[in-house]
Amino acid sequence: MPIKKAAIKALRQSKTRAARNLKAKKQIKDLVKKSKLLIEKKESDAAVRVKETIKAIDKAVQKKMLKKNAGARKKSRLMKRLNALAK
Repeated sequence: MPIKKAAIKALRQSKTRAARNLKAKKQIKDLVKKSKLLIEKKESDAAVRVKETIKAIDKAVQKKMLKKNAGARKKSRLMKRLNALAK
């Protein structure tokens, strides 16, 4: 356990940020799963869900919760599935 006040505060901040990042990552993971499910079922609103997912991924990348290339990879794979549905 930290002894100094600054170290105690830093630990508290770290825990808070880690919890926030975990929540955002879990939300993205759920959105990606739901998008893939809708694409597989060939639902009409799959495109809307994918658009929401991409928006969430972009926000996570902007806030540095996801790395830039990881976000791009997730978006690319989703769009690849969606475009295959259209063909």
